[in-house]
Amino acid sequence: MFRWFVVISIFITIFISSYVFFKEPFEAYVSYLFFLLFFPIFFAKYGVPKWPVLIFVPLLIGGIIYVAAGLNTYTQFIKIFIGFFTSVLFYHYVIQAFDYNLKELFKYYMFGALIISLIGIFQLISFKVGFRPGYHFGWIFNKWGVTQGGLGIRVNSVFSEPAYFAAAIAPAFFVSCYNIVARKTLFVKRWQSIVIAIAYFLTFSSLGIIAIFLTIVLMLLNLGFVKYAIIFVPLFIFSFDYAYKNIPEFTERWDGTFTVFNTGNYKSYDIHGSSFVLYNNYHVALENFKRNPLLGTGLGSHPIAFDKYSLTNLAGAVDIDFNKMDANSMFLRLMSETGLYGLCVMFFVLFKCWIFKKTAVEETYWVMSNGLTLIIILYLARQGHYFLNGFPFFLWMYFYLYKDNRIRLQLEQLKSNETAVT
Repeated sequence: MFRWFVVISIFITIFISSYVFFKEPFEAYVSYLFFLLFFPIFFAKYGVPKWPVLIFVPLLIGGIIYVAAGLNTYTQFIKIFIGFFTSVLFYHYVIQAFDYNLKELFKYYMFGALIISLIGIFQLISFKVGFRPGYHFGWIFNKWGVTQGGLGIRVNSVFSEPAYFAAAIAPAFFVSCYNIVARKTLFVKRWQSIVIAIAYFLTFSSLGIIAIFLTIVLMLLNLGFVKYAIIFVPLFIFSFDYAYKNIPEFTERWDGTFTVFNTGNYKSYDIHGSSFVLYNNYHVALENFKRNPLLGTGLGSHPIAFDKYSLTNLAGAVDIDFNKMDANSMFLRLMSETGLYGLCVMFFVLFKCWIFKKTAVEETYWVMSNGLTLIIILYLARQGHYFLNGFPFFLWMYFYLYKDNRIRLQLEQLKSNETAVT
């Protein structure tokens, strides 16, 4: 019974970010309650793990220096540093608490993704029949809203926005797609894979559409381009063509992003708002990076850089300053706040720990790894919050999955050598 309480509590921290206890002086998410609840237990049992501390020492030193230099504020730095470090430490403890049984944890995650997807489909059905409490969850969550579009509304389930749904469920979507294509039942049954895939499409999220394209690419890389190109290449072309012609949100963002990055014309009022937001934060991050390339200007400093370098300060620019706090992209936020150090750590983990089918000890390992690859890429592209929806959990899963795969490969090679000798 206690184990199930622990499991449910952990996955609440990943899936429930649409309710906050208060918003000032910071947003207190539900996950913070469980951090406080479990931290004393984890700390007493495991002490302080090495890897989280080693990663954050340079960020702590750099942050203190840049606060002293006036490039960051003490309040912002402490708030983000504590939140980020606490989250990273907590999810490392979670991996330890489950004895590094990554497949068990991923199975729980897939079950949670299925429940979230069922709620999402119920949400759309409720909208179609006019049952307001079934599609408008404002009576449960205080950081949540209905998003128009798609088939009337864009499914966001328990998440505050469809994009958050698309990001957090991305690994489950990848596994579900593989199950459907390969006729497998990894972690969930085939009908459950279909439910997750359907709910994912119903978000009509630009981030979700990017995830669909990336899923096709990852499938081709792992399953064999020549063998599966006849299936996936036409699917890729059809999916893009359909999305571009039939989903206004995607069309506007695609055209706006392409236009502003290609021409640099930030004064155009034809640019979709989110496209300008991304371009503006790119400009801010790049300018800040040019001046502080090694360690950025410290965790939490992007808003200060934004005030300095934002294009909205210039005459004729589109007057939008959304995502000032998180840069609209983790890649841009890392560039701005952690410089080369943060970018190198992230990309080293991404490329070094990527498990391809040919290097996997078993099928589940490469499928899990590529699903986790997908969420990391999505966060780097369009999700700037360091620890929202348990992002460090997926990073630790990705890292330790690689380590376990490498150890098992070495053991198999050792056994093979011993057999050859005898």
